[in-house]
Amino acid sequence: NSKLRHVEKDVLIPQIMRDRAKELCSDKVQAFTKCCQETGLLMVVKCRQENTALKDCLVGYYSDPSFYEECKAEYLKQREEYRATGIKKKRQKFTSNV
Repeated sequence: NSKLRHVEKDVLIPQIMRDRAKELCSDKVQAFTKCCQETGLLMVVKCRQENTALKDCLVGYYSDPSFYEECKAEYLKQREEYRATGIKKKRQKFTSNV
C-alpha cells in the first residue's frame, strides 16, 4: 500500500528532502557556515552572497518534482522495511549542522 497519510506527505518526505538537499548542497552549506563563523555579527551583510547561493541550491532541489519522487520512493522503502521488521531505521545524519 503506497497511499500516503497527511503527515507523510507534509512532514516526513519533506524532512528527507531537506536532509538530502543539505547533503547535495554541502559545499554551499560549508561556505555559508565558514563565512558566518568568520564575520560574527556582520554575517547578515557580509555573507549575503553565500546565503543566496545556499538558498538557490536548496530551493532548486525542493522545487524539483523528480527529486520529490526520489525522496518519496526512499521514504516508502524505509516504511516498507519498518513494517516488515518492526525496526525503525535511524535517520542518517548528514555532514551539515545547519
